[in-house]
Amino acid sequence: MKNIFARLAFVAFVCLLPHQETTAQNRFVVMELNCENLFDTKHDSLKNDNEFLPGAIRGWSPRRYWKKLAHTAQTIVAVGEGQTPPDIVALCEVENDSVLYDLTRRSPLRNLGYKYCVTESPDARGIDVALLYQPETFKLIQSEFFRIEQKAGQRPTRDILHVSGCVMSGDTLDVMVAHLPSMLGGRLKSEPFRVCVAEKIRLTADSIQSVRHKPKIIIIGDFNDYPDSKPVAEVVGAVRPPAQNDSIKANSYYNLMNGKQKKNGNTIGTYRYKGYWNIIDQCIVNGLLLTDTENLCTTYEDAQICDFEFLLEPDLKFGGMKPFRTYNGMKYREGYSDHLPIRIVFRDSFSR
Repeated sequence: MKNIFARLAFVAFVCLLPHQETTAQNRFVVMELNCENLFDTKHDSLKNDNEFLPGAIRGWSPRRYWKKLAHTAQTIVAVGEGQTPPDIVALCEVENDSVLYDLTRRSPLRNLGYKYCVTESPDARGIDVALLYQPETFKLIQSEFFRIEQKAGQRPTRDILHVSGCVMSGDTLDVMVAHLPSMLGGRLKSEPFRVCVAEKIRLTADSIQSVRHKPKIIIIGDFNDYPDSKPVAEVVGAVRPPAQNDSIKANSYYNLMNGKQKKNGNTIGTYRYKGYWNIIDQCIVNGLLLTDTENLCTTYEDAQICDFEFLLEPDLKFGGMKPFRTYNGMKYREGYSDHLPIRIVFRDSFSR
C-alpha cells in the first residue's frame, strides 16, 4: 500500500513540475544512472536478449517493463530535488531506441520534454548507453559514437557516446557517456579491456581540448572500476581535485567522485558487492569546468551520490543498506536498480 501511494504521488508530482523554460534559476544539473538491464519485451534477432523475453527464465513481461520505466522516471525526477528535472541524464544498460522512446514519451517523463541520443553498440546482449537532454538548456550541436577495437579475448563492448551542445551561457559542452567492460573473469584479467576504452576516452578528450576555444568536457558513466584504478587514474589521468582552486590546471582531468565514500559518517558508494560499497559510477571534468566561475562551472562539493531512501533496502546478509535491485540473481525484486545515481550541480551564469 505504501508503494502504491508513493507511485501515485510521484505521477502527480511530475505533472505539476514546471517546464524548464519557465524557470529563472541558473542551476544546470547532470546525472548518471546505470539502469540495471532496461530491456523491452521484444526479441532482437541480432542480440542475445533471450533472458528478457516473456516466458523466459527471468519472467520478464510488459507489466514488469512498464514498472521498470516508471521506476527509472521516478529516479530521474528525484535527482532534480523537486525543482526542475536534470538538464542532462546519462544512462547505462539501456537496450535500444525503442526503450528510450518509451521512457521519454510514454512513461511519467513524457511531460518533461526530454530528447535523447543513444548508441547501437556491438555488445552481445544489446546493452547501450544514452543521453537524455532538455533542449531548452542544452541545444544539441552533434552526436557521434566511437567503437572500441577489440583486443584478443575481448568480447564486443559498448560504444562511447559523444554529444556536443550549447548551454545557456553560450559555452559549448562536450559530454562523453561510457560503460566500460565489467570485471568478469577477475579484476586484473579484465583490466586491459577497460584500459582499451580508457585510452579512447583520453584520446577523444585531448582532441576536443586541442580544437575547442575554452573547452568544457564531462566524461560520465559506469567505469566498472574504482577512482584510483589504472584505467581511470592513470590512463584517463583523472585525479581528485586539489583543495585550492589555483592548483587546478584548465586542461587536466578531475574525478568528482574520488573520495566520496563517506556521507554523514557512513560509508557509501554507487554499487555494493558482498557487503562492500564501491564507487564505479563516476564523473570526470576538465579543469576549466572548475575554474571558469564566470560561465558554466561546478565544484567538488557539488557532486554527490544520491542515496534516496526509496532506492535502498536492508542488506540482510552483510548488514547496512544496499541498492533496491530489480533482480537479485534470477529472482524478481520489483526494485529500481543495482546502482545508485550520481548528481553534479553546475552553475550557468546566464540568468534565464
